Amino acid sequence: MTQAPRPGRGGRPAQISVDRITAAAIDLLDRGGPEALTMRRLGSHLGVAAMSLYRHVPGRDAVISKVVNRLFATALTGLDAGETWTQALTDFATAYRRMLLDHPHAVPLLATHPVDPDTALPLLAALLDRFTTAGIDTDEALIRIQSVGVYTLGHALAQVGRPPGTEDANTDAVPADDPAALAYYQRWFDAGLHAMITGFDGGRPPG
Repeated sequence: MTQAPRPGRGGRPAQISVDRITAAAIDLLDRGGPEALTMRRLGSHLGVAAMSLYRHVPGRDAVISKVVNRLFATALTGLDAGETWTQALTDFATAYRRMLLDHPHAVPLLATHPVDPDTALPLLAALLDRFTTAGIDTDEALIRIQSVGVYTLGHALAQVGRPPGTEDANTDAVPADDPAALAYYQRWFDAGLHAMITGFDGGRPPG
């Protein structure tokens, strides 16, 4: 028999939806890292029995997928695509990196769980339009966008490592209150991004 949800405020059962589950999962992730993201803890965080979550999501992997898609969408929602594909790609990388550094515990998950194409492609539509305007076909545009995305993600992973508070935390991760280290990583990121985009702008490699 399914356990009834625990009463919320005013004695009413907590209202659960995929949207609320995803938001709660991100909150748990931000607080305690991937190890904190269990169905039991998620249910407790929402004030319901863990089993009731399975009416909305098949399990933890599905929750992680929702989290990854939501965070990626957060980075791109409202993004100004700029006037050229080079500016649009730079702005995409900047916004993506900002989101990753705002959610350092989520970086390892984004590095190991791909964003759903059905989520990503509509969000990238304005960016892809800038490539089309420049006469660059969609396949080539996606190669450039994905390459910059992987670079941005890898750079963020190098910067945050395994943040404090997680198992096997990386003690070499950059402290959030170290201005010199943060400035160094910013210069490093900007230089690498510029080199990559300049290389793309020089033409498509042979083959």
